[in-house]
Order: sequence, then structure tokens, then C-alpha cells
Amino acid sequence: MSIGSCDHTIHGAHHHNAWDNALTPALEVEPGVSIEFEVIDASGGQVDRHASAEALVAIDFARVNPVTGPVFVRGARPGDVLEVEVLEFAMSDWGWTAIIPGFGLLADQFPEPWLKIWDLEPGAPRARFDDGIEIPVAPFPGTIGVAPPEAGPHSIVPPRAWGGNLDIKHLRAGTKLYLPVGVEGALFSVGDTHAAQGDGEVCGTAIESPMRVALRFRVRRDMKLARPAFETTRAAPSTGVEGAFVTTGVADDLMVAARQATLGMIDHLGRVAGLDAASAYALASVAVDLRIHEVVDVPNWVVGAWLPNGIVQR
Repeated sequence: MSIGSCDHTIHGAHHHNAWDNALTPALEVEPGVSIEFEVIDASGGQVDRHASAEALVAIDFARVNPVTGPVFVRGARPGDVLEVEVLEFAMSDWGWTAIIPGFGLLADQFPEPWLKIWDLEPGAPRARFDDGIEIPVAPFPGTIGVAPPEAGPHSIVPPRAWGGNLDIKHLRAGTKLYLPVGVEGALFSVGDTHAAQGDGEVCGTAIESPMRVALRFRVRRDMKLARPAFETTRAAPSTGVEGAFVTTGVADDLMVAARQATLGMIDHLGRVAGLDAASAYALASVAVDLRIHEVVDVPNWVVGAWLPNGIVQR
């Protein structure tokens, strides 16, 4: 599996298991370049294609979700926004989905380990779950973010205002992710690639699979963000119209996360449509969809506010 058309490549040996702004960059680049990242699976190699469910009992959570990086983007400074364009994925031929004891939305009801090893055919549109059950393949990075300004290390497991383990399945090829920059150079890393996932990732895992991902970086000073946002070419839920701008909320309470996502959308509508806050709030109520993107990465959950393309035409 290889992409091969990027300006730079970072191999999986350059990985880390915590967000820390003191880490030495694996690469320093100018804005506008593309990088191919080699991503290790979410278990950090503790689950392989020959594993059984017993391997899950002894899994070391200090080794999960390794991210490749960090990348220092020249010119990025606190208060800026790092634009991350998702260009392409090169998939491997296998993946895994597990119920890990003590983890997931219904951990209290599913205490026993369970594991499925998937055979993935690179380029195939679907993957077989069981006889008569096939899953559409749609790769994306589950963990993607920049270093926080607070001294580290910080756990890689929960998502944060700076990105991280967002598990937003819509960050597919063609998407642009916008991350608030907390430190000079942003110190960007990516990992936890998934071949498919449902919104919420309720059992705690997707189709976890090692792969390569190509990304392009730009520094934006024409927008201000408190939390990640993204632009997608996918159809928005309420209209079916292709494309949407999405603001997010990241918090340890779904209501707080929903409020954050909505406030972010009010700010966005003020910037792109010139609306006052009350008008933007009302427009959000009739045109914007709230979606739960992640509800298992303790202690923070992710909610998105989706504004379909075509609503704002000025």
C-alpha cells in the first residue's frame, strides 16, 4: 500500500502515544505541501490479523491510538487555523473490530471480549461482515489533531478542542478539516485510520486498519475557531444536497457539546453571511442538523452542526 505522489513521506516509526508540545518534530514543512503518513493500527500492533478475542483482555491502553508525526508547519502560530486537506488513502488488506471489556457505550452490558478480523480488498467498495451482510468501505483518520498549548503529555484517547480522537467518519478524501492552532508550527499528527465506522462508534471500535493517508496543509488567518470544523462534499442529512460546512463541539457532556457546536455555527454564519447572532441562531434552528459523531472516547464526546451547501448564497 502506497500513495507515492506526495512531497514528503513520514513512516510509522515516527509515532507517539500522547499529545505533547515538547515533542521534536518528525518533519518541518512549508504550507502548501502534501505529506504521505504511514499509520499504525489503533491497537499499536497489539492486535494482528491472526489474533483471537483473548488478546483484548490484556490490551495496554497506554499503547493505543499511536499517531504519526508531529509535523511542524512553518508560519502556523497560536490563533491561526491549520487547514488539513484530506487527499487520498491507500488501504491495507485487513482490519479488526472489537468489543473491549470496560470500553464502549454499553460496556456494562457487554463485559466479554469479542473480535472480528476483516479481510479487506484494497479498492473494493464493500467489506463482508457475515453471510448476507456487507459494509460500505469509506476510509478516514479517527485521530487527527495538533498539540495543545498546555504542557504535556496528554492522553491520546479523548478528543479535544485541538482535534485528536474525533472519530468523525466524514473526514474522507475530499474533506478539508480546520484545526485551531495552539502552538507555533501547530505540531500536527494523524493516526487511528478506519476503513468504516458509524456515527457514534458505539462499541468503541470501527474497522481499525493500518493504512497510508495523504494530506495537504495550509495556514488560514481569515477564520478564527475555538474547536475543529470541516467542509465535506458529502450530502447533508436534511437536504441531500452535496456538501456542508460543519462546526463541532467537544465536551464531557453531550448538551455542552451541542451548545458548543451551535455557537460555532452562529459565529460561522455571522462571518460568511453577515448575520447578527439572533438571526444566525434562528437560521441554525431551521437549516442546521446536529449529529453525534463520537460517544465512546471518555471523557469527551463530539457533536457536529451541519450547514448544507446552498443555504447561504452570498
